Amino acid sequence: MGNSMQALLDQALAPPREDAVPYLTTKYSKLYLGDAVDTLNRLPAASVDMIFADPPYNLSNGGTTCHAGRRVSVNKASWDTSRGIKGDFAFHMNWIQACWRILKPAGTIWISGTYHSIFSCGYALQLQGWHLLNDITWFKPNAAPNLACRMFTASHETLLWAKKNKNAKHYFDYEAMKFGAWEKDILKKANKQMRSVWAISGPTKEEKRFGKHPTQKPLALLDRIIAAACPPDGVVLDPFCGSGTTGVAALSRGHQFIGIDSERDYLQKMTLPRLVAIEKGVRDGEA
Repeated sequence: MGNSMQALLDQALAPPREDAVPYLTTKYSKLYLGDAVDTLNRLPAASVDMIFADPPYNLSNGGTTCHAGRRVSVNKASWDTSRGIKGDFAFHMNWIQACWRILKPAGTIWISGTYHSIFSCGYALQLQGWHLLNDITWFKPNAAPNLACRMFTASHETLLWAKKNKNAKHYFDYEAMKFGAWEKDILKKANKQMRSVWAISGPTKEEKRFGKHPTQKPLALLDRIIAAACPPDGVVLDPFCGSGTTGVAALSRGHQFIGIDSERDYLQKMTLPRLVAIEKGVRDGEA
């Protein structure tokens, strides 16, 4: 392991610095503005029941993709720019290790990614001693077409689900997954075990009423993850919270939420109003 990577690990393992101060708060949530690793290192140890992370895929490389039937740039912002293979891997090692410290002994982490990033995240989990529980294929029935016509159309993302070690007693609501109402998933058979391939379409128009985020996840995806893996009255954290979908799902199921993002506008204009609406009993798309 190189000196630079070891330095990053040493930083992640160092005792927490001065406590982080929330940028915004609601009755059941705290939102932090800043670098994910720096903020994680200043949160209390063993204080979170479940983490969902959708880290940057580092795809802002000047290329193009298809959106709403049009060719558009893949560039999102500086936070999505690649640092190179070694730099990107060191980044994933760093934030994942920081998550380990704040997760409770029985807590679990979910990581979402495409082939551009998910293998680095999985390798980081293995190197750090996490125990992988599942890899979930999130199939997107309404995925955008491939404009180059030189490869298969990307229509899925991978979710990694892991706990801190093999002997940890993690939470899993088996009954909800088997008998729950998942009618919109064309692959889920009623009253049968939930399998590891989920068919869930992208975010609805109503979920974007406070604005659009380039990597926004559908509420149905986060609702299923949290229903499966967060114990009652738990604390859910998202270190790259973006549009706040993880928070919406957490609050809707009676949990507390901690969100971190480096972009002020996402917290102020998207995450906060969505969380406030939920706390007032208004779901996405309602008046």
